[in-house]
Amino acid sequence: MSLDKLIAMPVETDRGLDSEVAHHFGHAPAFALVKVKNGEIDSCEVIPNPMADNHQPGQLPKFVRDTGANVMLSGGMGARAVELFKSFDIEVATGVSGPVSKVVADYLNGNISGTAPCSEGGHGHGCGGHKH
Repeated sequence: MSLDKLIAMPVETDRGLDSEVAHHFGHAPAFALVKVKNGEIDSCEVIPNPMADNHQPGQLPKFVRDTGANVMLSGGMGARAVELFKSFDIEVATGVSGPVSKVVADYLNGNISGTAPCSEGGHGHGCGGHKH
C-alpha cells in the first residue's frame, strides 16, 4: 500500500491546515486538498466548492474525483454520496471534526475510519457534527 495520498476535506475557511472541517460536505464553502507523501503532510491547497450555493446531489463526488483525491474525510455525508465516492475508489470516513491538520494526523495514525451516513431523509441539511 502506498503512503502517498491526496486527502480531500470540506472546510469552513481558506486557512489551509488551520481550516475547520465542515459539518456537511455538500454545503462547505471550500475543500482542503492535503497531499501526503511517505506518510507525512507535504502540502495543503484550499479550493472553492463550485456548488456551495447550489448544492447538486451526486455532483460533488465527481468534482472531488476530478481533483485526484483518493481519500475523503468529512463531518457528515449522505449515503448516496458515500456510495458514489466508493464507486470512484475513493476511501471515505465521516464523523470527523476539528482543524485539518489534526484530522489528517488522526487519519495517518489510524484513528479515523468508517462512515456514518446522514440519515435525515436525504434533504442535505443538518447532517453531521451534532449528536442525535
